Amino acid sequence: MFVLVNLKAYPCDPVAVAEAAASVAEESSATVAIAPQAAHIERVAETGVETWAQHVSPVNHGSHTGSTLAEATSDAGATGTLLNHSENRLKLADIDASLDAAGRVGFETVVCANNPDQIAAAAALGPDAVAVEPPELIGTGTPVSKADPDIVRDAVAAAEAVDPSVDVYCGAGISTGEDVVAARDLGADGVLLASGVAKADDPEAALADLVDPL
Repeated sequence: MFVLVNLKAYPCDPVAVAEAAASVAEESSATVAIAPQAAHIERVAETGVETWAQHVSPVNHGSHTGSTLAEATSDAGATGTLLNHSENRLKLADIDASLDAAGRVGFETVVCANNPDQIAAAAALGPDAVAVEPPELIGTGTPVSKADPDIVRDAVAAAEAVDPSVDVYCGAGISTGEDVVAARDLGADGVLLASGVAKADDPEAALADLVDPL
C-alpha cells in the first residue's frame, strides 16, 4: 500500500513529520511519502523520505510569476506530485498540462477527483494514479470507506474500465490503520491523508498505527 501524507498548510514541523515517516517506512511493507509546502520540499527530501509536491503548475519555463514549476520542485528533491486536490481544483486542460509538466521531470502523479465519474475522466488523462476524495469528508475523521464504500468500489471499477494500469487511492477522512485496511479491501492501492498525521501530537505513532495492520 502507498500512503501519501499531505501536510497542506498546517502549522506542523515538516522535517519532524518526514523523519517520522522515514522511520516508519523503514520498518513497514508500506511506502510512505510526504507532500509538504513547496518551500519545505528540499528540507523534507533531505530526510530520505519519498517527497512529493502538493501541486505543479501547467507551465513551462517563462513568465509565470507565482507558479510552481515542475523543474524547481524536482531540483528541490520531489519525485511526485498531487494534482487537482479539492482545495486546488484545476480545469481539465490544466490537469492535462500539469501532467505534461510532471512528465518532463519524471514525476509520479496522482490526480484527485470527487466521484467515480470524475475518476474515469482523470484516468483517461494517463496519470500514474487517481484518488477518490469526496470533499465533504475531508478533514472530518470519517473515512469514505465507512461513509460510502460504494464510492471506492465504483471508483476502482471506473478507473479499471478506462485504463487498468492506473492505480486508485482512497482519501478523505483516513486516520487509522483500520481505515487503511478497509480501503485496501475495497480495492484501493493506497491512501491519501492529511490531518490524521499533520495535526497529530505524535506523528510517528499516528503513522505506525496506519501501517501496522498491513
